[in-house]
Amino acid sequence: MSTEQVPFRSTLGQAKRPSSHPLSPLTSSEITNASSLVQKLWPSNIDLQFKILTLQEPEKAQVLSYLNAEHRGAKTPTIERKVFVCYYIRKTDKVHEAIVNLSRQVVESNLRLGPHVHGPGDAEEIILVEKIALEDERVKAEIAKLNLPQGTVVLSDPWNYGSDGINDTRRMYQCFLYMRDPHDLSNLESNYYAFPLSISPVVDTAERKVVRVDFLPTGDDHTIKDPQPFHIPPPNEYTPEHCQLRTDLKPLNVVQPDGASFQVTQVGENGRIVEWQKWFFRVGFNHREGMVLHDVRYDSRNLFYRMSLSDMVIPYADPRHPFHKKAAFDLGDVGAGLMANNLKLGCDCLGSIYYLNAVLNNDKGLPWPLENVVCIHEQDAGIGWKHTNYRTGSAAIVRNRELVVQSIITVANYEYIMAFIFNQAGEVKYEIRATGIVSTQPIEDGVEVPWGTVVHPGVLAAHHQHIFSLRVDPAIDGHNNRLVYEEAHPMPRSEFNPHGIGYTINDTLVDQSGGLDLNADHNRVFKIQNTSVRNPVNGKPVGYKIHAPPFQKMLADSNSFHYKRAEFADHNLYVTRYHDDELYAGGKYTNQSRGGTGVRAWADRKENVKDTDLVLFVQFGLQHSTRIEDFPVMPCEITQVSFKPVNFFDKNPALDVPPSSQAFNRSTLLSEEHHQPSVEAKVGEKGDLCCLSKL
Repeated sequence: MSTEQVPFRSTLGQAKRPSSHPLSPLTSSEITNASSLVQKLWPSNIDLQFKILTLQEPEKAQVLSYLNAEHRGAKTPTIERKVFVCYYIRKTDKVHEAIVNLSRQVVESNLRLGPHVHGPGDAEEIILVEKIALEDERVKAEIAKLNLPQGTVVLSDPWNYGSDGINDTRRMYQCFLYMRDPHDLSNLESNYYAFPLSISPVVDTAERKVVRVDFLPTGDDHTIKDPQPFHIPPPNEYTPEHCQLRTDLKPLNVVQPDGASFQVTQVGENGRIVEWQKWFFRVGFNHREGMVLHDVRYDSRNLFYRMSLSDMVIPYADPRHPFHKKAAFDLGDVGAGLMANNLKLGCDCLGSIYYLNAVLNNDKGLPWPLENVVCIHEQDAGIGWKHTNYRTGSAAIVRNRELVVQSIITVANYEYIMAFIFNQAGEVKYEIRATGIVSTQPIEDGVEVPWGTVVHPGVLAAHHQHIFSLRVDPAIDGHNNRLVYEEAHPMPRSEFNPHGIGYTINDTLVDQSGGLDLNADHNRVFKIQNTSVRNPVNGKPVGYKIHAPPFQKMLADSNSFHYKRAEFADHNLYVTRYHDDELYAGGKYTNQSRGGTGVRAWADRKENVKDTDLVLFVQFGLQHSTRIEDFPVMPCEITQVSFKPVNFFDKNPALDVPPSSQAFNRSTLLSEEHHQPSVEAKVGEKGDLCCLSKL
């Protein structure tokens, strides 16, 4: 496949490029500086374990003042640079959060957090937990009961412990054990999820030891058994060298002979501005959300102040201990930035590619450089618009070119491919593709259960949900917006509607914060409007509508810990009034959380959201009823949210896209000319009509 890495290009010019920006991610030196200032608060013999060092975004009012000056070319105000820090005293459960003011070189606040508040995992800790679990003597003794062949490699997948209210105040990991194919010991890529074991150690992160060894139920009830000699099933591999590959697939090259149509401007060490086809936005990257977009504009008009994936939860269906606690909050429990892949040319992205690097922190508070965590490229998305004048046979057609800003995360067994996608008609989409390997557990031969599917001999994949929350801070031609929902309703039969076929489209204002849902029977569509700016043609408020797919809400009941923790998972959309630092739909700390600190709590304030600065949390998801075709690796499942202009432009904004032509696109086959027969009427000298056949 033809691919190329796009060299750095800037459209702003060196003299106009600022050295830093209030919204730019932290630099390596800023991370080191902030951790050093926090460490100085403590005696030198106190060892700190840093979880998060990330930009503390300035108050929105300050940033808006800066952006307004910046876009006018005026002098920008000074905004102090601050860092949010989450850290532990190592080998304890004492978690703290601090705000470091780098501009003043002081720690502005430093708080120890209360009970039931736990920081996320980190890379070093997860590896340590794996080691603790596998080196524990009790665990070794239980593994020995399996009578595995000599040389068998056992692995541990640590899961954040979850919550059930039973002895779960300590920060812990529930480890699930697997083994590589014992008959192919040299295969380091062996799909160990085809060999789940029934032993599950629980590791306390403060004590750094195994505090309990659970045994997994393997039948159709809650019964557990001591480990028995393990019957080894055949392997089930997914790597190319272990598969019989097709031989009839020819190359499909993505070639852009004149290069890409987008430009990337570097701002300081880590800030990026992207410009493409009238679009303008800033791309940031942080520990929790991964990609973050700021200051999104189209043709110099304001659209969105901030967009990011705010939260996600994957609750599992198996009600038995310890599976009843499986509900992965992958962003809050670990972090999309932390789990981001190093993307590769010709594999993860095709065409002319621009890569973005990032810098996060390790557990010692030092910079941790990450290469190629975001790729930017263009793609052809089929026909953008077309019309054929069937009377003349003349066709006007343009292709739909899209700009993709993509990142991929690996969460142990699972992958999520996350992308913001922009097109030439003023639309922006957020897409998630779920792939990777389903989470597996052992099951006895011949047993079937309604909460999962047997995908391999002795291997059960439990059903689960994927529920995502996209945070959208709109600025549709300004920051005083409102939310309405549009519905289609039939007209009552009457003298005006004697045939009973009429229907109307009506808008309903949402004036108070709360949770709302779609209604397919009325084609309910949510719209963001600015009533102070009117369309010049029809006088309607300018706006953008939200196309979000329906999904099954959280299936766990409202008294469950799953439901209480996933505050976003019970409605298609939440609307709140803007408050600084309310970014994460599930709350700032989701690890073993109890709920009450996220978007459901914010919406319950019942604040005015009419013609003011509001924020939307848009939920979407997948009900993953597992199937055997999902194993050993699942084909992508795709879900997408889109934001489309409604009365924002005075006509189709993609009319100025150059037409699609063979000279431009260089396809190898031409379509047949399309010319339908027709009849037209021409006005004569006396005003009469004369019909002419064009057969």
